[in-house]
Amino acid sequence: MQRFAQSFHVLAVDLGGLMIKVGQFLSTRLDVLPPEITQELEGLQDEVPPVPFSAIRTLAEAELGATLEQLFASVEETPIAAASLGQAHRARLRPGDAADTGLDRVVLKVQRPGINAIVDVDLAALRKVGGWLSHVRLVSDRADMPALVEEFAQTSLEEIDYLNEAANSGRFAADFADDGRVEVPDVVWERSTRRVLTLEDVTAIKITDSEALLAADIDPAQVAPGFASVMFDQIFANGFFHADPHPGNIFVTPVTDTSAERPWKLTFIDFGMMGEVPASTRSGLRKLLIAAASRDGKGLMSAISDVGVLVPSADTVELERAMTHLFARFGGMGFAELREVDPREFRDFAVEFGDVVRSLPFQMPENFLLIIRAMSLTSGVCSSLDPRFNLWDSVEPYAAQLLRDERGNIVQDVAQQALDAAGTALGLPKRLDGLLTRLEDGSLSVANPRLEQQVRRIDRTMQRSASALIFGALLIAGSVVRADDTVLGNLLMIASAVPLLHGLWAGRGGL
Repeated sequence: MQRFAQSFHVLAVDLGGLMIKVGQFLSTRLDVLPPEITQELEGLQDEVPPVPFSAIRTLAEAELGATLEQLFASVEETPIAAASLGQAHRARLRPGDAADTGLDRVVLKVQRPGINAIVDVDLAALRKVGGWLSHVRLVSDRADMPALVEEFAQTSLEEIDYLNEAANSGRFAADFADDGRVEVPDVVWERSTRRVLTLEDVTAIKITDSEALLAADIDPAQVAPGFASVMFDQIFANGFFHADPHPGNIFVTPVTDTSAERPWKLTFIDFGMMGEVPASTRSGLRKLLIAAASRDGKGLMSAISDVGVLVPSADTVELERAMTHLFARFGGMGFAELREVDPREFRDFAVEFGDVVRSLPFQMPENFLLIIRAMSLTSGVCSSLDPRFNLWDSVEPYAAQLLRDERGNIVQDVAQQALDAAGTALGLPKRLDGLLTRLEDGSLSVANPRLEQQVRRIDRTMQRSASALIFGALLIAGSVVRADDTVLGNLLMIASAVPLLHGLWAGRGGL
């Protein structure tokens, strides 16, 4: 695993652009990936090879229309951060500008020269891959890959427009204007363009630097739930969220005010990648959170359906039963606890609900890619702050608060349930009459899941046997022909891998 991570690290640094974003994402998944991978990729969070300052100067001066000496009192040539899309340098405003803005020390953020071309190439490659995947039924039934790629492309192109980032920063700050937990750097608009951004210098303790946090008398185990709560508010309440909350983009800033609720704030930077949650989706997500926290399988199915994650043909009855069973046994466990569960328990669950699991009745709706990314990064950062962190511990009180906030609509809910019950009662005689008719004419069918499972198992065995025969035939033919015709022999031997993989894949379905 470590060698794989090292190879990917070198590849990401060599290719730059969006590949570094992928590495950053993997490096924070401490909740699911082994340390051999996350530790190796950690450097990609905020350290990539810097661009020579001469190139940064040339681009900045061309964008701002004057020399750096005319625009700033000083600019440090050594960068404080070299990221995948841009590079940041500390600077000081000239006295007049400092008086006008109320800022003295700032950060000058400049795009990496040529980054537009790199992003264009990366997106062209992603579009090609998305097109290939759209022809794979397993994928196409559950996700519109071209649409997801275009969603990611739009976000990536917005991320290299610093004026868009500055506007996002202002909107994010307005959302948390009355919230003492969050701080956002001010923008110096007079020194900002599409490719250059000048911000208030808010550098503080990197959120995953546990040693520095402890030295500042800040308990990392308290920062974890605080960070999770702020991210929940963004997604479930505000509907506008930071979609790239990796450790390089979040500081913990000590607060000296003794009257403050807590002795620290969370300072967010880099608002290039932001996500929006439509009101309808946000309502469904809140229902999902409440149902998950209360281990309500039926409510969870309803919420998942509202959000659009379930495919229309999904067997909700079996899925609801599986979810209820899953919650009853594993609900509320953190990743650390799940790792200690006897693997046989998971195997037993897979045997009982194998058909439901293999059917994968979920799809990826639009606007969901960034939500999943943000929550995945949140879980990873929290696990880094506290290895014992359990996301459920933060979800449950937050869901309880949502439930209290939404009780104002209880009358509407009761009225709606009464209407639903009345509708069911009115339709019952007709349904009974239909049932009797089907019994009389012999058209009523009754499903036998155990029998169907046996039939499918026999079918899989036949498929595996046929694949094994074809694999053996091609392999033997290739080895015989290879003596006289190397090219044809090699092609036959390579082609034998296809039925082999099919046989192995069909075998996986035999859980």
